[in-house]
Amino acid sequence: MPQLPSNASRSAAPERPDPRPQPDRWNRGAWLFRDRTLRGLEILLDEAFRIPGTQIRFGIDGIIGLVPGLGDVLAGLLSLVIPLAAWVRGVPFVTLVRMAVNLGIGVLVGSIPLLGDAFDIAWKPNRRNYQLLQRHLGEPHRHTGRDWAFLWMLLAALALVFAIPVVLAVWLLIWLAGH
Repeated sequence: MPQLPSNASRSAAPERPDPRPQPDRWNRGAWLFRDRTLRGLEILLDEAFRIPGTQIRFGIDGIIGLVPGLGDVLAGLLSLVIPLAAWVRGVPFVTLVRMAVNLGIGVLVGSIPLLGDAFDIAWKPNRRNYQLLQRHLGEPHRHTGRDWAFLWMLLAALALVFAIPVVLAVWLLIWLAGH
């Protein structure tokens, strides 16, 4: 009778792989991150309603924003779902930064009474972020020149914003020293 090698498995049945489909890492019960849900959220926040007789569309982001102070913060929190889904799906960092900037602009400018609400209706940060998500899921880990140009313009604008008070302070000190 032939002998089995000492390192051979004694079980006769080989281990079979799990026949159930394995979900993607972003879809493990996360109904909130599915494309259909994200698209619905984008429509609800930015495009759900239309002003009759015009092509102007707006969502609950513009309506919630009418509540002073709290409205824009609440709309901003709802808007975080799309960038969070992008992060979970592995969208490149440069795109996540663009999404954060889109939201930041919407929340900051949107906090200006009435004018900010009109800006929210025109800016549509959720639509922008959803389109960025879709573009980068179709072409993963590919940064376009537009992504980098946007980030460089943002950094230049931030540098200018921070430089203006410094320049004004130096100018004021020079002016006071001369008098």
